[in-house]
Amino acid sequence: MSDEDRTRRAPRAQGRKTHEGRRAEQRGQTRTVQPARRVAFDVLRAVSETDAYANLVLPPAIAEARLNAQDAALATELTYGTLRRLGTYDAIIAAAADRTTDSIDPAVLDALRLAVHQLLATRVAPHAAVNESVNLVATVSGRGAASFTNAVLRRITRDSEQSWQARIEDQARSDDERLALRSAHPVWVIRALRRALTAEGRGEELESLLEADNASPEVTLVALPGLADPGEPRLPYAPTAFASPGGDPRGPVEASGGTIRVQDEGSQLVALALTAASPIGAGERWLDLCAGPGGKTALLAAIARQHGATLEANEIVPVRARLVRKALRAVPGEIVVHEQDGRELAASRPGEFDRILVDAPCTGLGALRRRPEARWRKSPADVAELVPLQTDLLSAALDALAPGGIVAYVTCSPHLAETTGVVQEVLRGRSDIVELDARATIADVSRSPIDLADEGRAGTGSAQLWPHRHGTDAMFLALLKRVEPVNASGKED
Repeated sequence: MSDEDRTRRAPRAQGRKTHEGRRAEQRGQTRTVQPARRVAFDVLRAVSETDAYANLVLPPAIAEARLNAQDAALATELTYGTLRRLGTYDAIIAAAADRTTDSIDPAVLDALRLAVHQLLATRVAPHAAVNESVNLVATVSGRGAASFTNAVLRRITRDSEQSWQARIEDQARSDDERLALRSAHPVWVIRALRRALTAEGRGEELESLLEADNASPEVTLVALPGLADPGEPRLPYAPTAFASPGGDPRGPVEASGGTIRVQDEGSQLVALALTAASPIGAGERWLDLCAGPGGKTALLAAIARQHGATLEANEIVPVRARLVRKALRAVPGEIVVHEQDGRELAASRPGEFDRILVDAPCTGLGALRRRPEARWRKSPADVAELVPLQTDLLSAALDALAPGGIVAYVTCSPHLAETTGVVQEVLRGRSDIVELDARATIADVSRSPIDLADEGRAGTGSAQLWPHRHGTDAMFLALLKRVEPVNASGKED
């Protein structure tokens, strides 16, 4: 049978093991697959089938498989590398298979994606990548699917990565589509990132940003103030941040009892900025309105403890609320964690809080280094759905402020609709809220000078962090202060 015939006869199962695959296992004809590859494949299946996040699924999978350090590193690279370039790999698979990827059995497609990453982006020997992948598919989907996999992969091995890249880019209908295939980002994400950079007068940095999104981020740790001291090496900006010394960070985290945690430096900076936006008075009341999974909550709790402030947290999703409570175990004292819709909680507590963190649900386009699957999972429709929620949460939080109180509006997304767009919408018609200079506040907090663009941001004091410029997630921050409202005569009420 020719490669073309095998391609056209590839089995199509609805995300399940084929009958032939089940019979092969029953006859004891399953084949050995290297453990690191099997772990990576299983994580890819979880991401594809259940919308799982790899960063949550991979660590327990590695632990359950009892991988040594070398195999754990391989499983991590195979998983994240495949997920980052999924769209590009799908285009190559479609070209090599001469069929659309949605006509390929999902399990076989994930195995092909994993194999293509090994063939085109790693030093894994081609014969090993092909043979292991064929064995894997034979195990989960049977011999017919394995023959198809073998045909497609051997076709891919005939040409270099550069040749395949040129071939799929030649089929692009626009410059943005070519850039999407080259950078492994959906077109809509590229355009959103370009607009956000252009708003700062730095549109020429787009390709640097896309490249940074595809780089493996270093593991960053936080030392909760008053409970732990930062280790070495220190990071340039957040005074609480330091880099993991290498290896699995769970060791030092567990040894500290949770006073040292894994947390992006940008995430630390925006939480610290809320506490530094004005002097902290004893007895202040703080609220983390959208607290899950609890990293910023723990940092705020530690600082509140140092200054005699009281913190409450809220998280509507029960599973995430449990994560918040777990994160807070390291901080002495009782901290109430509510499980309510943040809009309703804030509305029920008018004028009560001195500082509120609104770490709003968002598309997560600022954390594509750490959650690469998000770029393929999200769409413009998600932005349209999230913006009203973000607007409502921020409006409710502002109403829950005491006079002189401050809200930090935070997203892990640079999308203008989720960031400055929300702030502008909420401030429209309100005379009781002023925007503070978030850039200056972050600069005051930072251990060293930090480049926060203000060009194109006239009339706004918001701050935007970037992976390519700061080595952090693309965190957005606006600081909003409640003042006495001004009446029509221009006098304070």
